[in-house]
Amino acid sequence: MNYLVGDIGNTLIKFSVLDNNYKIKNSYTIETKKIVNDKIKRFFLKKFLNKDLNNNVVFSSVVPKAFNILKRYFSQKKFKVFEIKDLHVKKLLSIKVRNYNQLGSDRIANAVGSLKYKNCLIIDFGTATTFDILKNCVYVGGVISPGIKLSISNLNKSTALLPLINLKKKQKSFGKNTAEALNAGFLWGYEGLINNIIKKIIFKTKVNYKIILTGGYAKIFSKYINKKNIIDQNITIKGLAKIFKELI
Repeated sequence: MNYLVGDIGNTLIKFSVLDNNYKIKNSYTIETKKIVNDKIKRFFLKKFLNKDLNNNVVFSSVVPKAFNILKRYFSQKKFKVFEIKDLHVKKLLSIKVRNYNQLGSDRIANAVGSLKYKNCLIIDFGTATTFDILKNCVYVGGVISPGIKLSISNLNKSTALLPLINLKKKQKSFGKNTAEALNAGFLWGYEGLINNIIKKIIFKTKVNYKIILTGGYAKIFSKYINKKNIIDQNITIKGLAKIFKELI
């Protein structure tokens, strides 16, 4: 028996098929905006719907429209669909924030996936760049800053002459042309932002954290972070797998 979980983000949806030990067998990604297209959706989902799946599916979602489309589709196929906030996640993770409903499900899944570290700071380079704090296995809050790719895109759209760039991981000096100047601004700027936020979090909480990076720019920024860190591109899925195993 296999199990299906999925993380619905603003940019991408990631599905993972888990084996009978709730370990990842295969993962598949699709742009979130494409899920509204019935033809693309059916073609994409056929990749894993014939894999001897349990009839429960668990999602984390920050895009209600996309979740509802997928819920209708899977329900028609006789699956029971759960968003993690519909489950008793607080049985697994103590959450101390002022408004639980405003906390993104992906950030909850990231924290559940990191519980073995006890004190952990998860930096997720997604549509937004998020910092989530797990202190003594309790989720105590975090920081949200603009996403790198979105910031690059918005600057291009809001100006007449600044080009759209693909961020390069090396910057030897300040820019000698516009593209180099932009790369320096985003690479050095986010290097400063990330390190300063980590420093502030450690200062405010008096804890040294295991730092986990995930998301699109994790590999680029890993070497620019002053603290030792690891990259785990499956931390969200690991959290969903644990939620599935313990709560379904």
